[in-house]
Amino acid sequence: MDNPRLLLWISFGLICFLLWDAWVKDYGPKRTVETTTQATPDDGPPAAPPDDDVPLLGEQPEDKAPTITPDVQAAPRSERIQVVTDVMSLEIDTAGGDLVSVQILDYPVRKDRPDEVITLLDSDDNGEYFLQSGLLSSNSPAPDHRALFSSRQKSYRLADGQDELQVSVSWRDGDVAVRKIYTFRRGSYAIEMTQHLTAGAQPWQGAAYAQIKRQQLPRKRSFFDVDSYSFTGPVIFDGEKYEKLNLKDLRKRPVESRLSGGWIASIQHHFVTAVVPPADEQVQYRSRLQTGDVALLSAVGELRQVAAGQTADFNQTIFVGPKIQEQLKLVGPKLAKTVDYGFLAIFSEPLFWLLQKIHNFVGNWGWSIVLLTVLIKLVFYKLTETSGRSMAKMRKLQPRLKALQDRYKDDRQQLSTAMMELYKREGANPMAGCLPILIQMPVFLALYWVLIESVELRQAPWIGWISDLSVRDPFFILPVLMGAAMVFQHKLNPTPTDPIQARVAAVLPIMMTVFFAFFPAGLVLYWFVNTVLSVAQQWHINRVIERET
Repeated sequence: MDNPRLLLWISFGLICFLLWDAWVKDYGPKRTVETTTQATPDDGPPAAPPDDDVPLLGEQPEDKAPTITPDVQAAPRSERIQVVTDVMSLEIDTAGGDLVSVQILDYPVRKDRPDEVITLLDSDDNGEYFLQSGLLSSNSPAPDHRALFSSRQKSYRLADGQDELQVSVSWRDGDVAVRKIYTFRRGSYAIEMTQHLTAGAQPWQGAAYAQIKRQQLPRKRSFFDVDSYSFTGPVIFDGEKYEKLNLKDLRKRPVESRLSGGWIASIQHHFVTAVVPPADEQVQYRSRLQTGDVALLSAVGELRQVAAGQTADFNQTIFVGPKIQEQLKLVGPKLAKTVDYGFLAIFSEPLFWLLQKIHNFVGNWGWSIVLLTVLIKLVFYKLTETSGRSMAKMRKLQPRLKALQDRYKDDRQQLSTAMMELYKREGANPMAGCLPILIQMPVFLALYWVLIESVELRQAPWIGWISDLSVRDPFFILPVLMGAAMVFQHKLNPTPTDPIQARVAAVLPIMMTVFFAFFPAGLVLYWFVNTVLSVAQQWHINRVIERET
């Protein structure tokens, strides 16, 4: 091919199309499949009955499942306790003493509807979504997530100047008492949960558990709604490997392991609900599917002995909120992996780190992207300069290449030989333009995932009409400016001698403008600034080459 750079641009366009197509596909199958009762494996503990959410205690057989107190089976009426902090408004249900209906105050569903905020752990048209916790015991009373708790207050609020808020609910059966205590801290979405048990006249033996129950309903896809294409469902970290679990995974390979240093979570675009047990505790993790494509992920802690009349604390950390990476890293090992950068995480993570450092200095994510682009350009400057000089020489050789084509139009082999000799004599390399594009491609793709998946950039404004860098430009101004910059770049580069290739190269800026029109505005901003800098650099190099010749 006379102009290998054209092949690279076509490849780049194909990659952009694949990125575009990724918005109309999900990471895993999302169709509704009728669920059947899972058979019990011969070499493991039996599964709980399909209509029973209470997990098994350790490795007990089914006939030694945890004792359920009579008042639990009676399904007593419950009340909801209102809790408001500076970052969320939530409710605690006295049935189970669990968190329900957590509203994330600083994160509206849409920027033009600020009063409608993101809500997690709430059963609605999107299906069941519960975080359940409790205690299990085979020989003593213990409150699971269906037990009825009581509270002295009906509402709590984190006051101005107050950095910590504790909310507790109580349960008692005979001489066994349990207080479930939630600790909220200012500015944090991490919640410390402590189940404080006081044993009665007999020794108490049991364990704490927590589980996430979420229904996997098929979701209507919309090309203009990025949220509808992100993975939604359970994930698990086993201390070494992070794994997303879709319905197919859960049917073929249910989770069944005992380990330390892990956690369970349910993720969606930009938000996560996670349960992180103590890192040094051996925890039994299990998963199963219930009727109606309901995924149930549970974590049962170590079996503990509590002497008669003594107390014990069962601690767990809960995270319910946006995937703010600085907070996630403090809560659990590798919990920041819930920010799904895909296979390019090795590039996306350091890229986001640098982008965040710049943002800490300038205070605007749009200008941070501009400065990041400049830094990337400086890093690759010498490489692109070498490539630019070669492309400038190729541009100067266009009349002579055209003459060779006219001379050897009937002898392709002789034409190729003559062209190679000309390249060698003039020090031009037709492949020199390929390397910078190949090297910048991982950066481009990594930044794409950073802009899509990082909640820090969600609904982040830049200037004027760009009120959200994570979605497309509403007026398509940036894509048009980018396309115009690419036209100038095309004019500065050597024109393919083949007429068909020349026409394709001329149409490429239009194709790229159409592709980028629906990309996040932050990504278009990056490529626009990068193209403008490339145009300025190539124009300067062309002037230098003209003076030299």
